[in-house]
Amino acid sequence: MASSLAAAIRSSLGVDVNLKEGHGGIFEVSLDGNIVYTNNRECSCRPSNEEIVQRIKEYSPGFIKSNPGCCCSTPAMEAVPEIFTGCCPPGASGAGNSNTSCCCTDNSIATSVQPKRQFLIEFMFIDLSVCTRCQRTESSLEEAVSEVARILEATGVEVVVRKIHIQTEAQARELGFISSPTIRVNGRDIQMDVRESLCESCGDLCGDDVDCRVWVYQGKEYDTPPKAMIIDAILKEVYGGSDKSSEPPARPVDIPDNLKRFFAAMQNKL
Repeated sequence: MASSLAAAIRSSLGVDVNLKEGHGGIFEVSLDGNIVYTNNRECSCRPSNEEIVQRIKEYSPGFIKSNPGCCCSTPAMEAVPEIFTGCCPPGASGAGNSNTSCCCTDNSIATSVQPKRQFLIEFMFIDLSVCTRCQRTESSLEEAVSEVARILEATGVEVVVRKIHIQTEAQARELGFISSPTIRVNGRDIQMDVRESLCESCGDLCGDDVDCRVWVYQGKEYDTPPKAMIIDAILKEVYGGSDKSSEPPARPVDIPDNLKRFFAAMQNKL
C-alpha cells in the first residue's frame, strides 16, 4: 500500500518520497512534517492513491510548483482534515499549524506503514468426518482464536490458523506429527507431554484400535482441550511466556506405532 502510493506521488508530482516504518498498524502521509492523512483515529476510509495525489495538488498548488527552498507560505494546516479525509478531528497532530516559520529545503512527502505481525497456529488432525475428538478440538480452537484475535489485533498481531489433514504416514513423519489431534503455536505443541487413550471414533473409521490425544490442563484430563488452555498457550507465546531465543523442539524422525496402524488400516480400506 505505501509503496504504490509513493510511486503514484513520484509519477504525478515529481517529488521525493520517503517510506518510514510506522507503529501499531498506523498509516500516515505527511508533507514536510505535517500530517495530511492518518488512520490513527481508527478511520475506516482511506482515499485511493489518485485521490491523495489530487488532494495534494488542490491543497498546495503553489508550494509544489514554485517553492525554491525558501520559507514556506502554505495554507493553514487546519484545512487538511477536511481536504484529505474528513477523519482527523480538530486538535489532532498537525491541525491548527499554520506552518509559517518552517524552512523547507526540499519538497518531500513521507509515508509510514507498519504491517501486521503474523502469528501462526497449526491444527493437525487425522479425521474431521468421524473423529469426535478432532471435531470438538476444532470447535474449541475456533472459539479460543475468536476471543484472543480481537485482543491481539489491537496490538498489530494477526492470528493465522492453518488446518492440516494428515493423511499418510509419510506426511506425518515429514511434519513431526505424533498424536492426533495436535495444536502448535508458532511451531510449538501446546502440550509436549503426550497422553492418549482409546478413540472409538477412529477405531470405527479404520477398523483397528487407535488411540487419540488426551489433554492435560491444570491437573485434569480432557478429551477436548479447554478453550482456556488454548488461550493460555497463545498469550504465553505472544507475550514472552516461552523462550523466544530458542527454536521449536526438534521433530521426531519417526512416528508412533499407533499412527502407523491407523494409516495402514486406512490404506487397506482403499
